[in-house]
Amino acid sequence: MVTASAPGKVYLFGEHAVVYGEPAVPCAVERRATVTVEERTDARLRVDARDLEIEGFTVEYGAATDELGVEVPTELLEAATEYVDGAVEQARDACDEPDAGFDVTVESEIPLGAGLGSSAAVVVATIAATAAELGVELDPREVADRAYQVELAVQDGQASRADTFCSAMGGAVRVEGDDCRTLDAPDLPFVIGFDGGSGDTGKLVAGVRDLRERYEFAADTVTAIGDVVRRGETVLTADDPSLDELGRLMDFDHGLLEALGVSSRSLDEMVWTAREAGAYGAKLTGAGGGGCIVALDDSPATETALSYSQSCEAVFRAALARDGVVVS
Repeated sequence: MVTASAPGKVYLFGEHAVVYGEPAVPCAVERRATVTVEERTDARLRVDARDLEIEGFTVEYGAATDELGVEVPTELLEAATEYVDGAVEQARDACDEPDAGFDVTVESEIPLGAGLGSSAAVVVATIAATAAELGVELDPREVADRAYQVELAVQDGQASRADTFCSAMGGAVRVEGDDCRTLDAPDLPFVIGFDGGSGDTGKLVAGVRDLRERYEFAADTVTAIGDVVRRGETVLTADDPSLDELGRLMDFDHGLLEALGVSSRSLDEMVWTAREAGAYGAKLTGAGGGGCIVALDDSPATETALSYSQSCEAVFRAALARDGVVVS
């Protein structure tokens, strides 16, 4: 039996634009998905999903889809198993064990669909744990690449490498197309507000694509997000990064994302609550439409203000996760 964990992430800058080859800077945060894998004596796969902000259940199945061991709605089944299925297949391929079966238990501190990289963390942890159970220790960069292939397949070709690379490597990273690298960044005072909901990533990405194809100024907005990222990376990696400047750039990035139609009333209200409380800056994180915002504040003011906001269901601090995927 092997257990692996991988962190979630927030986007300091660059979501949505990264899909079009612009750079993005996500940061891993200490909210983790933990996956435990034990090899079976048969070729079946048993997935036990827990603490995923959905009804927990267990599914056991073999090669044929009519062998499901439980009746659940199709969408729920896919939400709990599709990423795990792909991750297990990647591990089988890496270990040249195509017929290996496993009991897989998934637990997570990361709410689903909230912009904190829950699916990437689950996929990364599952690949690492499954390969280790088969006696193979994969390099984090290989885990990241294989996890990206899973997300690319599940998300119909709309995924970027940002979430999976960040989760596998930890810390702050820069992703621009296939160019992925780690950044030497300081600890940042992240405050995360969660509205209790989630956005439809596919619909939101498609909406941005439609705007970008229809209006030249929308395409310019996507490019402008890339310009914000490039400036933000310079500030972040300076000898003495200015939180004031990082915050201003986060605010600017949120405005551009609003213009692309991916924010929501609850996200905007949390962003403004954080700013009015004195945060250096605040923005949505992830696909948008609902879910989480991230603010920079080294005082308790933003956390306190968000705790009283009607739009915010939960607020918490999250340290920069220096470690990416960890196998134990």
